[in-house]
Amino acid sequence: MSRHAFVDQLVRGEFVLLDGAMGTELERRGTKTPLPLWSAEALRSAPDLVRQIHEDYIRAGADVVTAATFRTTKRTMAKADLPESEAERLTTLAVSLARQAQRAAAVGREVWIAGALAPLEDCYRPQAAPTEEEAAPEHAEQARALAQAGVDLLLIETMNTAGEARAAAAAAQAVGIPFLVSFICADSATILSGEPLADAARAMVPFGPAAILVNCTPPDIVGGCLETLARSVPTPIGCYPNAGGSDFETEEWQLETRVSPEGLARLAAGWIRSGALVLGGCCGTGPAHIRALRAALPPVLME
Repeated sequence: MSRHAFVDQLVRGEFVLLDGAMGTELERRGTKTPLPLWSAEALRSAPDLVRQIHEDYIRAGADVVTAATFRTTKRTMAKADLPESEAERLTTLAVSLARQAQRAAAVGREVWIAGALAPLEDCYRPQAAPTEEEAAPEHAEQARALAQAGVDLLLIETMNTAGEARAAAAAAQAVGIPFLVSFICADSATILSGEPLADAARAMVPFGPAAILVNCTPPDIVGGCLETLARSVPTPIGCYPNAGGSDFETEEWQLETRVSPEGLARLAAGWIRSGALVLGGCCGTGPAHIRALRAALPPVLME
């Protein structure tokens, strides 16, 4: 399987379908995801369920499944009072579970495994984000770990400051694996830090991302975000919104799913008209949402 086939697909103007949420899906299926490890806790307590969720997303139609590496950094291990070596072990395990699911699903089409590069601190608290200079070595280390674990792609996701996004993009560029960059937005024109989305997106272009996206953003503002991206960058664009409303609490996620699979698919028609080539789901979405998105995509994806 060519790692660059993913880029070629986007260059040809063909759609790519990402998977849906891991953390909230684990919770929905009865597995706790306490901070600071969040979804990475399930790598320790329920690895078979992590693998099954990946497999369910592939069978639902996902072209990309993202390994559960959102919180497998050394920084997170330190917060959890775990040894640094757990970062590498859990990162490797997460990628292995996704690869096992890919083989087990055997769907007869290319499915890529992405490794998540997430904000080093809280996704919803940009004021806690490290500076670009502080973040650079940590993202570089995690990008190398993901590449060594064998991911096909890197997904820089839920970025809430342009500075940390630049650090992560530089790290991804250095390992030579195709990568995507995704921002979390406050509204259609700004990312969560208050910086203009257009400026943050344009800052990514020199690093050569395969696509620039928005994620974990409510569906009702995603269309405006896509219009901003379409005006601002020549790069393929896309989105994977949450299911309509989330509130990050001290100890656990409290999320009410407000958008049904069918509702998400209806909204996706507008996102496609706005230029989205990459679609998927974030917190609160599950395999049913991905199945509905797959059915709603133009026939070229179904061939």
